[in-house]
Order: sequence, then C-alpha cells, then structure tokens
Amino acid sequence: MVVASDPVVALEAARTGDRTALARLLSTIERGGAGARSIGELAFSRAGKAYTVGITGAPGAGKSTLTSAVVAEARSTGERLAVLAIDPSSPFTGGAILGDRVRMGEHALDDGVFIRSMATRGHLGGLALATPEAIRLLDAVGFPWVLVETVGVGQVEVEVAGAADTTVVVVNPGWGDAVQANKAGLMEIADVFVVNKADRDGAAQTSHDLESMLDLTGRSGDDGWRPPVIATVGTTGEGAADLWQAIGRHRAHLEAADQLTVRRGTRLREELALVVQQRLRAKAEALLDDAGRSSLEAEVLAGTLDPWAAADRILGPLAD
Repeated sequence: MVVASDPVVALEAARTGDRTALARLLSTIERGGAGARSIGELAFSRAGKAYTVGITGAPGAGKSTLTSAVVAEARSTGERLAVLAIDPSSPFTGGAILGDRVRMGEHALDDGVFIRSMATRGHLGGLALATPEAIRLLDAVGFPWVLVETVGVGQVEVEVAGAADTTVVVVNPGWGDAVQANKAGLMEIADVFVVNKADRDGAAQTSHDLESMLDLTGRSGDDGWRPPVIATVGTTGEGAADLWQAIGRHRAHLEAADQLTVRRGTRLREELALVVQQRLRAKAEALLDDAGRSSLEAEVLAGTLDPWAAADRILGPLAD
C-alpha cells in the first residue's frame, strides 16, 4: 500500500490497485485548490476510455438499491465499475451522509467495484464542480465504467445529463402524471427510463404513460434512438439485466452514429465554461474585498451609489 503526498506517485499507486491512494486523491479533488488542479492535469492526459452512466430520479425512487443491482449484473459479466454516489451534504460538516454507500455494502469486498460517496456541498443541483474531475480520475486509474448516482433534488435530474454518456431516469409506479406536470425536463435528458418497484400496483400504467409522453414530446426515435422503458424491482434484482442490456444498446447506438464524441465534446465545453465562471467568481470576491466591500455596500444601502456604478468602481478596467 502506498499513500503519498506526491500526486504522481499516488496516481501510479492507484493505477496498480491501491485503493487508499485512490481515496486520498478523490478527497483532494473534493477539497479543490492547487492539489486538485495538479491531479486534474495528470488525470486528463490518461482519461478518455471510461463510459459514464448517470442514474437519477426523485428521492425515494430506489436509485441506490437499483444501482447495486446493476453493479451485480455488470460484475456477473466480468465488468469492473466505479460508483460515485452524490449524497446530500451534512449541514454540520459539509460531508456526505453516505447512505448510498451503506445500501451498496454487498459490493464492499469486491475488488472489481469501487464505491465513493461525494458531498454536494450545497452546490445547486447536487453535482459539485469536483464531480467531472472525480470521474476523470476514476477513468485514468483504469475503471472502464463509472456510474454516477445523484441525490435527485432540484435541478440535478437535468444537470446529471452533462456528466454522463447515458442517462437513466428512475421513476416509481403512479409517477407518470408527475413527470408530465413537474419534470418535463426529464423527458429531454433520459436515454433510458426505468419504472422501479414494478411489483407495486400501477407499474404497467406508469410505463404506458411514459411511452405516451415519449410519443407526445417527439422522443419517438427521430434521432435514431427511442428511450426504452424498463421495469425493475431493485430489491430483488428483477429487470437489472434488461437495464444493463439497454445501457449497452444505447452505448452501441452512440458509437455507431458517432454521437458519443459529440456528447463528450459538449461536456468538455460546459466544464470549461463552469471552471471559468468559478474562477471569475473567486476573483470577484477578491476584488470586492480589495475595494473595501463594507464602505461600498454602505453607499449602496444609503442610496448614494447604485449597484451598477459600484460594480464599475470595483471592476475598474475590467468593467469596460
């Protein structure tokens, strides 16, 4: 076991199977700063082979249990996987609650599976800026599949689409009307729909509702792919094989149509824009402090200076 502060040494150790080194690298990425940037630079040149699957949906849909069943199915075919479970941040420590990792405990001793919970840290939509870097690191150390399971709150159902090659949207029986009324965005990002807990009443009707909405929204195969609707029971593993096969079919479709390269290019452009935005925000905070935040805020609050003029004063030449 090698635990090194040198990211080059730690990355090479992780590539040879040292899980402690990998865990520490991921922790550094979560913290951000210069250390995370160094790891990101090293991982970027070594990544590009892993296939990412986003699993999202409303809280209580059974995503963690279903993800565990999918992992078991993938392992039965010899695939190696890493799972990033994006958890709600603790209001006290900012850390992840780790509920997802508890529910996937059956894979804890499997060398072919690596499970990591990451905290949202209050980021709107649940996906921290660190998530793309974490995916890239898992790719760089040799995992051919990376599953990203989201907490499923706010905008995360839409945001996850930007971090995955295939997006799986999980719903429960009786949720069809809610999809149409409140979650129209899910219809646009889903590559595969799953009706989980399909042993409950209303599962067949929910599947029918989803198929009808696919027809109404134009997601009926115009781009060569119609999102399939898969029925599963995560607690028993029923339907997990069908879901894993559907993911494989979608991957084959993207590769055959050369759409995978397009998706990944879009993802990189969006990540670049997000990094620039975050750095500009940090710079803006520094400029506010340098300009004397309290005095300027006092002028704005007193009505003697409008916010736009105050911003011009803070930004100086950058305001032009």
